[in-house]
Amino acid sequence: MEKSRTPLTLGWEAARANAWPALMIQALMLALLIAFYASSSVSAALWQLAEFKRRHGVLFVILAAVAAGAVVPELFLILFFQRARPTRRNLRNLLFTIPVWAFDGWLVDLLYRGEAALLGDVASVPVVLAKIGIDQFGYNVLFAAPFGVLTYEWKNSGLSLRPVRDLFTWRHYRDKILPTLLATWAVWIPLMAIIYSSPLALQFPLFSLALSFWVLLLTYMTNRFAGKIEADAPLALATREL
Repeated sequence: MEKSRTPLTLGWEAARANAWPALMIQALMLALLIAFYASSSVSAALWQLAEFKRRHGVLFVILAAVAAGAVVPELFLILFFQRARPTRRNLRNLLFTIPVWAFDGWLVDLLYRGEAALLGDVASVPVVLAKIGIDQFGYNVLFAAPFGVLTYEWKNSGLSLRPVRDLFTWRHYRDKILPTLLATWAVWIPLMAIIYSSPLALQFPLFSLALSFWVLLLTYMTNRFAGKIEADAPLALATREL
């Protein structure tokens, strides 16, 4: 990291570089939520998806998380940056990202169900705010952001143990986790307000729709830490270094 850039600056640059994609996915999710409450056909379609998740349980959760977090970003990389020519690197990437996002999806679904059990499956303002607080300032701060940065740094370092050793140091948290959190909050706090405003049965399916963008943003951050892209590079360029 350049000495002239602080963790706060880096987080701001990542959020700013990806402002338009973030606004687009937020607008799409908001439109979907409004349509769910305003359109009987959209509502029926989403409830069918929710029923499909209920029937297949954890299998749906894992497959949806893997598709959104691993497969879709890799296909994007192949189609737009490799002239539709897959390589062995793409297979190596999938062998790494599939178990990571399967585990992450399972945890997120567990979090949503735990919050509903604790606070209720209602979309009132106090409940939605409480769930956002638990999600973004509890789970995200203590586990999700450190885990996400660690896994991708571990991959970028050639599976070195150094990122694991650095994980529990304040310098690592200040220089890498903090800017990741800032970029995360800019994207996910509005998204979580949308997701938690829907019934529990729809929360994970909606989360899956937004997950692909987050993987691209996380890739931007971790490749920026590794010095592989410039701080103000567009997010799509980060996918070249997956």
